[in-house]
Amino acid sequence: MAEVAVVIGIIGVLATLATPLFLTYYQASRLRVAAEEIAAFLNQGRQLGIRENAGVCVHITTTAMHYHLGGCAGPTWIGPGTDSAGNVKAPEGITLATTADPVFNYLGAATPGATYTVTNTQDNHTLRVSVAASGRISIGP
Repeated sequence: MAEVAVVIGIIGVLATLATPLFLTYYQASRLRVAAEEIAAFLNQGRQLGIRENAGVCVHITTTAMHYHLGGCAGPTWIGPGTDSAGNVKAPEGITLATTADPVFNYLGAATPGATYTVTNTQDNHTLRVSVAASGRISIGP
């Protein structure tokens, strides 16, 4: 009986020590996944510009993401993965700030380049998703 109590005590101590580490890992993973979703959406916009042989403006807000064909004033692109208005749901639990809406041309280059700052609303940690003028999309601190 004493052995069972000792084992339960050890499990309790380990759980107490591991919980904060798990929560930190969970928040960091959630932020990373949101940044990767935004980067993937930007890359799909780049591929759409190349495929359609036209400029594609990528507009991302905290609640929705969508593409405009022919530039930022053009019509909203509706296709696979979008709702009837052309929107894709943005990742939840984040706020988003951007320097500009990039327009990808038929070569995949972006004008202007842009930086998206993705912030986790629970712990205020941030990651940046950058779009270079060449069209390269990267995620970093």
